[in-house]
Amino acid sequence: MKITDVKTFVVGNPPPGIGGRYFIFVKLTTDSNVVGYGEAYNATFGPHVTARMIEDLAERYLVGHDPHDIETFFRRAYSSGFSQRPDISVMGCFSALEIACWDIVGKEAGKPVYKLLGGQVHEALRSYTYLYPQTGSAVPAEADNPDKNVYNDPDLAAECALAYVEQGFNAVKLDPAGPYTAFDGHQPRLIDIDLSARMLKAIRAAVGNRADILFGTHGQFTAAGALRMARAIEPYDPLWFEEPVPPDMPEVMAQVARGTSIPIATGERLTTKWEFARIIENRAASILQPDLGRSGGILETKKIAAMAEAYHIQIAPHCYCGPIVGAANIQLATSLPNFLILESLKQWDGFHEKLLKSKIDWQSGNVIPSKEPGLGVELDEAVCEAHPWTGPELHLQMAQDPLFP
Repeated sequence: MKITDVKTFVVGNPPPGIGGRYFIFVKLTTDSNVVGYGEAYNATFGPHVTARMIEDLAERYLVGHDPHDIETFFRRAYSSGFSQRPDISVMGCFSALEIACWDIVGKEAGKPVYKLLGGQVHEALRSYTYLYPQTGSAVPAEADNPDKNVYNDPDLAAECALAYVEQGFNAVKLDPAGPYTAFDGHQPRLIDIDLSARMLKAIRAAVGNRADILFGTHGQFTAAGALRMARAIEPYDPLWFEEPVPPDMPEVMAQVARGTSIPIATGERLTTKWEFARIIENRAASILQPDLGRSGGILETKKIAAMAEAYHIQIAPHCYCGPIVGAANIQLATSLPNFLILESLKQWDGFHEKLLKSKIDWQSGNVIPSKEPGLGVELDEAVCEAHPWTGPELHLQMAQDPLFP
């Protein structure tokens, strides 16, 4: 079996844009007409540049080769151009192609990918969702006061969290901790500490012990600033404090981990076993959040999870992108003894559902792993073609000026 063709799709995500502005998918085809789909979680360059980079990587190291030979493909891509070091853009491109290879391998074997990764550990996968604005709110509508929303108003956030709990979720995430910029980490403003504490207090009062609260940040703070924030939110017992400092110095994140009772979670901006090894060695986090569209794909992240398992560290796969990364996360998580919780884009409905020929199965707060071969989902290419992305923006972007000029 050989890879004979590679095709990419850059798909615009219609409003409300849950999961980001666009998704970058790849389709691989073999000489026996088996098709596999992958997805990149890349934001460093424009998506069409990234799509061409995916094609270039495939043409150099994958087309004409057997998709089963993932270790060889990894070493060639990882070393591309005399690099041999974690490169977030290269590994995002590689991850998309690697996921597509596993989709092919599973289909060829007639098995879900998790059956090829050590087998099924979990029959159902606990999931969480971000707080997203609700329709039909009993609290004054955001349209009546555009400055109030679920991201900055405790009453709206509490009502939204309770609505998700009533749907079946037993964990919800929010990130009210203020702006994040290209010049972080910074000391949090007192208004951001106060708002964060009030948001968590209101949600805890609304949901009681029916749901965990996941406190998301984006590396905004210095270690000292993160510890000030942690002290303010500790009374509401969040399950985690996510990425409290920038991802480039795990030694600094370890200072936060040692100074708070809240578990530290991190990993969406990291790639390969080598970057995650630094987190583990420094005891910088007790929960790892690899995003399979960036971390190195399925096999590399299985290795990351195995390293973590040896230190009693749990895995919570990250997903703020499209449903192919979501499906890859599900395949991996199903096989992991140290799986904690899965990021879900609400109930995998909306545009994520439209992009697939069959919906990801979500029931009462859990994702139910598919028994279909490969990733268990099929991309609807007609929907992809009908929603091309043409904008200039990146998938995610930090504020470009300092918070304190």
